Parts: sequence; structure tokens; C-alpha cells
Amino acid sequence: MHQFGAKGDGKTLDTAAIQAALDACGKAGGGTVHFTAGTYLSQPITVHTKTTVFLEAGATLLASPTQSVFFKGGGNWLAAKSSDNFVPFISGKNLTDITITGQGTIDGNGANWWGPAREFRTKNPSGPALPRPDLVVFDHCTNVHLTGVKLINSPRAHLMLTDCEAVVIEGVTVRSPASAPNTEGIGPDNCRNVTIARCTIDTGDDNIAITSGKKVAGREFGSENITVTNCVFLHGHGMSIGSTTIGGLHHVVVKNCRFEDTDNGLRIKSGRDRGGLVEDISYSDITMKNVHPAISIVAYYQYSTNDKFLKHDPAQPVTETTPIFRNIHISQVTATCTQDAGLIIGLPESVVSNVVLENVHFTAETGLTIANAKGVQFKNSSISVETGPQFSAENAEIKGLKNQK
Repeated sequence: MHQFGAKGDGKTLDTAAIQAALDACGKAGGGTVHFTAGTYLSQPITVHTKTTVFLEAGATLLASPTQSVFFKGGGNWLAAKSSDNFVPFISGKNLTDITITGQGTIDGNGANWWGPAREFRTKNPSGPALPRPDLVVFDHCTNVHLTGVKLINSPRAHLMLTDCEAVVIEGVTVRSPASAPNTEGIGPDNCRNVTIARCTIDTGDDNIAITSGKKVAGREFGSENITVTNCVFLHGHGMSIGSTTIGGLHHVVVKNCRFEDTDNGLRIKSGRDRGGLVEDISYSDITMKNVHPAISIVAYYQYSTNDKFLKHDPAQPVTETTPIFRNIHISQVTATCTQDAGLIIGLPESVVSNVVLENVHFTAETGLTIANAKGVQFKNSSISVETGPQFSAENAEIKGLKNQK
């Protein structure tokens, strides 16, 4: 990097030097941009096809604290209508063979953004979040690899992947304070053939959120064949599917993962205005400690925790955005829950179907809520509660667990 004039002193803006190095790789048909130890202060940058960004241990790529440079058109960023009004810190579109690797850090300088976002949420508790830029975004890219690096302190989401294929994220650490609003960890949307392995994710929103925000022409499922394995989830909103599932999700595998102090554990969430088919989901060999709750499979997005859902809700016509959850297998899972064990709740017009819990053992203050569901089976499983029944049921077909108080 220094040959392009980068200082790496944490004070001088190195944007021009960094972008020049990335552009040189693009013009050459590929190459590596190597960051040696130092702090490289930069405004937004873009990468090119067949480019590797290598961050040595001790190298930090630090986002500029000047918020207006991320706001398209400049000016008062607080006037933004959506996060699409912002430029990500690092981005690439319609690329192949992209790698970000090494033991270094990409730091979004998020503390500059979180205060106004918290204040906005206080004034608008039920409205949308304050728009902000994401840290790293790849759109319509193939063969994307992130290994070893740390992604920290994003203004909003840390790593967003849209319409990408053949993605490997391995040994990556994602971290922001638990109080940092909307700081999602990793978010594949309409992606296929994704592996997320050996990552540690500690954030203020979903640790991982797999979504499918739109129908994809020629594909039955917008997101499919996604594996999450050997990961550690600390603070955050859990391992999530949804809330947007319009394009459909198929064949998601989560295995050999550990959760501690997360607001949710295993979570599938959607709603009547944002749903689609979610099927063939497998969770296995999971341990959870101090989570709330252990599982949350809920088609009422706004009522996805704390035993809240619209009871006695009349069935509505099935539409293209009606959530459908089916064929979910949860096995070899142990969890201690700070409040209730969780929820399995469908819609009266679209019940959750074929949920198998095998060798699953939950310890919680209160039990599991099951509603608008059929084919829920417990095999060699238990729910230990301090008060009340092991589970409550409404319009639910449940086998294999005798309800004891």
C-alpha cells in the first residue's frame, strides 16, 4: 500500500491511495492489495474482480468519521429515507473471485452513528430504524471469500451479501457492542451455496440473518444451500432466518454451534406482508446458555418473543406473501433460557408443519408456546420449567411429550 502513497498513520486520509491500488488490480485483471501493520483511514472504497485484500495482523482499515461522505449527495445524513441512500464502506458489484483475508481489522467507526440511532429509536419506538451505511457489501458476486479478518463497529450491518453465489466466510470475527442498534453480523440475501464456518459473532442485532427479499426469476428459492457450522454467537438476536422470506428459502443447515447471552437462539421470523416458503431447515449439535428464548419460529413478526401473538386471530386469505414454514428438524440441542423456552407459532391460514425436536433438552422459567401448528413431534426430549406447564398449545397437533406441571 505504501507504494501508492498510503500513510497508515490513522490521521491522514488514505482513500486515494487505497482506491488507486484497488483500481490497479482491476486494470491488471486481478491482484492483491496488501495492508501492512498500521491504521489506514479511508472514505468509501470499491473493489474489483479477481482482487484480494490482505490485511496483516496489526493492520486496520478504519472508516472515516465524516458521515456526509457516506451519504449519497452529501449533506445532512439524518435526512436519509432509507439505508439505500448510503454508500457502504467497502463494496463490490457484479464481480467474481473476491477475497478479503488476513488477521487484520476492518473498523466502521460506528460510535459516530449509534447515538443518533438510539435517540431516533427512543422517539420512534415502533417505527423503522434510523438509516445508516453498512460496513462491507457485495452484490451479484460469485466466489466470495472472507477468512480470518475482524469486522467491527459497523454503523449498521457488518457484512451484507445480495444475490451472491459460492460464498465462504471462515474464521471471521464480527463484533460491535450489544447496545449498538441494528448492527447485524452477517446477512446473506437471495444467496446460494454459502458456507459460514468457525466465526465468532457478537453484535447488537441478528448474529446471522438469512433472508430472501424478492422472487428470483428462474429459481424456486431465492436463498438455498446455506451451511452455518462451528460458530460462536455471543450478544445478538441469534441465528435468524427472515424476516423477509418472499423469495423462499430452502436447505439451511446449522450445526455444531454455541450460543451464550443471545436475545434469541434459533429463530425463523416472518409476517403476512413479507413471507414466503421456508422449508428443509436443520439445526443440530447446538448448545445454548442464558438465551431468550431457545427457539422462536413465528409467523407474526412483531410478536416473536415474550409469548406474544395474536390469539383468536381470524384466518386471512393466502397470498404471495403468506409465510409457510415446514420440514424443520432440531436435534441434539441443549439450552438454558432466562425466560420462556420459546415459541412455535404459525398463522391460522398457514400453520407451521412437520417440526421434529429430537434429543432436545430445554431448561427455562416457563415453557414452550405452540400455536397454529401440526406435526410437532418430540423424540427423547424434555422441557424443564420453574413454573407452569412444559408447553401450552392452541390449534396445535403435538406428539411425543406429555405435558406435566
